[in-house]
Amino acid sequence: HVQLQASGGGLVQAGGSLRLSCAASGFIFRNYEMAWLRQAPGKEREFVAGVSRSGTDTWAADSVKDRFTISRDNAKNTVYLQMNRLNFEDTAVYFCARAKSDVRRGNLMFDFGYWGQGTQVTVSS
Repeated sequence: HVQLQASGGGLVQAGGSLRLSCAASGFIFRNYEMAWLRQAPGKEREFVAGVSRSGTDTWAADSVKDRFTISRDNAKNTVYLQMNRLNFEDTAVYFCARAKSDVRRGNLMFDFGYWGQGTQVTVSS
């Protein structure tokens, strides 16, 4: 069965950096677009960044695209999110997600069929 295990979250000061990782298993990783989503307290889950099956194409929400970078390593079945210049508004639980098989450049919650349990990122001001 599909498993997505995110890690790397923690407490960081504003302006700092974190790198999240997501280990995927239970499916052919290279066949699916992958993404990071996040959910802040009291808010709906939102798209953060996505990466194509090969890793050559990436896209991100306007709020993070100058600060966050998504990447993947198909040999390791892992997707990453490098987060720089973090601010208080980035505080959230971050989820690794697998896009549905027919999705291309997905960025809506409907585009994703699986996500893991998430990792907490807390940015202190």
